Amino acid sequence: MRTLWSQLIYAISHISVFDVIDIIIIAYIIFKATQFLTESRGGQLVKGLIILFGAYLISSWFGLVTVHWLLRRVMEWGVIALAVIFQPEIRRALERIGRSKLGQFGLAGRTDEEQLKASIDSICMAVQSMHDQKIGALIVFERTTSLGDIINTGTIIKAQSSSQMVGNIFYPKSPLHDGALIVRNGKLYAAGCILPLTSNSNLSSQLGTRHRAAIGMSEVSDAIIIVVSEETGKISLVQNGTIERGYDQIRLREELYRSLLQDEQEHAEDGLFFKIKSFIDRIKPAKKEEEKNDEK
Repeated sequence: MRTLWSQLIYAISHISVFDVIDIIIIAYIIFKATQFLTESRGGQLVKGLIILFGAYLISSWFGLVTVHWLLRRVMEWGVIALAVIFQPEIRRALERIGRSKLGQFGLAGRTDEEQLKASIDSICMAVQSMHDQKIGALIVFERTTSLGDIINTGTIIKAQSSSQMVGNIFYPKSPLHDGALIVRNGKLYAAGCILPLTSNSNLSSQLGTRHRAAIGMSEVSDAIIIVVSEETGKISLVQNGTIERGYDQIRLREELYRSLLQDEQEHAEDGLFFKIKSFIDRIKPAKKEEEKNDEK
């Protein structure tokens, strides 16, 4: 006991700053992995794997040769099986990392703020009109995650945003009304697009295909999606796999302003051009000061 205690004291007294950083990083990774698995179907799969590993150890201890051999073969191929089984979860985790500050290396500046505001205003006006007439709609605002693969499933229009244009797209007899409208950089970029449906089986049975497609899109991207119910006319907003219903035009516009305009500001500040410009702006005053001193 005394030896164990002395070893513990020795280990603690020789911990360096890098050891602490190492422990914090590992603890954070374990915490985020656990949190991610509990929020997805992967949590149940992990429980099954733990049971399988426990059976493997027990078969080894009790000398169950056949069972041990079989479980060993299963675990040897388990790495490949895990990559296949957890493919949606792995993809989602990597996309989250890519959307984080660490993954932002934007080269371009921001979209014109006034243009984006005008686009939001016209879309909200159209959404309110469709709400009143109970016309179904599905509108996706692209953010940092590129939706190129989704855009390719529809018809590219690249039109300036207007409430009349949005209304025409979702008019029940329009050939594009069943798909999603993609908004990129404040423009109506593509219509009639097909979105991936969510695999979440715990959703309310009241949610239709549009709502499930919106949730599915938000699970694999950071897009903001507006849904107008064809049955009730209710306006919903979907982000990060969650849906909030009961919006009106004013509240919807405020939420889109808050999210999308803030995105543009952050994207601009993270962009390479913005950083170069900021660096040049800092140098200019210093050069002017040197020139003044030389004149004196």
